Amino acid sequence: MQYSEDRLISLIGAVPAADEAAERAAEELQSRLAKPPGSLGMLEELSVRLAGMTGKVKNELSQKYLLVFCADNGVVKQGVASSPQSVTLAQTINLTKEKTGAAVLSKRFGVKIRVCDVGVNAVIRDDDVIDRKIAFGTGDISEGPAMTREQAVRAILTGADLAVETADLGADVIGIGEMGIGNTTTSSAVLSVLTGSSVSEITGRGAGITDEAYEKKIRVITDAIALNRPQPEDVVDVISKVGGFDIAAMAGAFIGAAYKRVPVVIDGFISIVAALCACRLCPASVNYMVTSHASYEIGYRTAAEALGLRPLFDLGMRLGEGSGCPIAMMILDAACAVIDDMATFEEAEIDDSYLDEIRDTDAFSVNGENR
Repeated sequence: MQYSEDRLISLIGAVPAADEAAERAAEELQSRLAKPPGSLGMLEELSVRLAGMTGKVKNELSQKYLLVFCADNGVVKQGVASSPQSVTLAQTINLTKEKTGAAVLSKRFGVKIRVCDVGVNAVIRDDDVIDRKIAFGTGDISEGPAMTREQAVRAILTGADLAVETADLGADVIGIGEMGIGNTTTSSAVLSVLTGSSVSEITGRGAGITDEAYEKKIRVITDAIALNRPQPEDVVDVISKVGGFDIAAMAGAFIGAAYKRVPVVIDGFISIVAALCACRLCPASVNYMVTSHASYEIGYRTAAEALGLRPLFDLGMRLGEGSGCPIAMMILDAACAVIDDMATFEEAEIDDSYLDEIRDTDAFSVNGENR
């Protein structure tokens, strides 16, 4: 398999724009469904966006997949995480055994998991883990670059390839998750560089750390950015210097899914930072992205605003792994149910002329507020 920048550029150029004709047709159908205009809120918006992604007004998301990219981060030796690095290996395997949060949610909602090792710092002898290892973890970003530029490109294309493979298996929707101790540190570093935000504004406590460790985490990220000097306009450079193999592969997976016109679901903080990387590399890819939950991590909002997306729900979640994706897929199913199966005014034998006056005005909010 070729892992060159030329191939990455070619893939990015092949990602199609959203199907505007299908979106207009979905909007027109929504306007004829037997309900007050806009009364199903984001479910209506999602149905229109899905039409733009797939080119079909009516969609059925029967084949759901979650891709989880696993990798270790050298920066953990600086004491920025509460969990030991060995947890990455343990949870990578546990994901395949239906023992983790994301795994049990996926099982409950009929989502198939594909777990991919792109950089776990261990030899994994488990046939259920897809072996695409690039290296045994990244370098410590506080001491130098996380990886070479060539490795970053390879990781991005590895993620894209897995998404394409999954689409070819019949996936109607794909979620993107991760497993890697220390990856809130690398994600915060990447987000700070890409958005110009101060490290303290977008860095949270990850799985939970002491005040002392939190202050050290901010200092480590700040020093790593100063040392490596990643260039904000060059996403590959940013990932290679202060990112991780998981972030890179996830970014590629977002692009690969978009290339195949498959809706792709963002999980939490690490996932949305990877989605932002994908969008900066390939602006068209954002048209295929759907958010899940609002992560408890403070940097999530910054990344979501940079993408121009808003979360579907807020349950105070901060687990990662892709745990928000199965829940979001159920909401997508609800959006499909509305536009696929709901009767139009004509089919319901309702004269909708009573709505003519309010269709062209804001007749639903009070004092500029929706609620």
